[in-house]
Amino acid sequence: MIRRVIKIDEGKCDGCGLCAEACLEGAIGIVDGKAKLLRDDYCDGLGNCLPACPAGAISFEEREADAYDEEAVKRLAKQPKKQKFQASPAESFVESELRQWPIQIKLAPVKAPYFNQAGLLIAADCAAYAYGGFHADFMRDKITLIGCPKLDEVDYSEKLTEIISQNSIESVTVARMEVPCCGGIERAVTAALKNSGKKIPGRAVTISAAGEILKEAEIS
Repeated sequence: MIRRVIKIDEGKCDGCGLCAEACLEGAIGIVDGKAKLLRDDYCDGLGNCLPACPAGAISFEEREADAYDEEAVKRLAKQPKKQKFQASPAESFVESELRQWPIQIKLAPVKAPYFNQAGLLIAADCAAYAYGGFHADFMRDKITLIGCPKLDEVDYSEKLTEIISQNSIESVTVARMEVPCCGGIERAVTAALKNSGKKIPGRAVTISAAGEILKEAEIS
């Protein structure tokens, strides 16, 4: 059927995610650092997302689209908004400290509102599995980016330099494992801080495979 749905200009979109938060129907998501209309049948065509977009990347269009599925949207709305996990039978449920999406360095936008005056955590993606209190001790009140230099086979320093240069980052923490390949993520952050030309406090925390903090050191 021909009906009105939203249209997202990816050239203007900076991946801030404000439109996804404003979409009560869950029709919008952030994919590869850009907002996407994930399902036509979840878009009611009313455009709550339009005024939320600071980049003016959203408009309306009339096109062939699936009919709006109100019942599916209602079922989605009943699902919990924040996932929880049970740490152990003796403990209470623990909420995630994740504050933004996406979290992969390769997928993260270079500039986004959540970077404003943020403490930045750049972590090896296996660190959270080794260290049991990772959310509370590392992620709380920080914007989290993760990566693995060995698996991605990239130098993150260029992307991280752009993020640090173009946003008002207040501090940078690196959480890495003791294995040699994790040195790549620490070197990338060190290079990014230097290349940005900014004086930002930074520290690197090394975690063992057994989940112990082996050392902490300042980086600049």
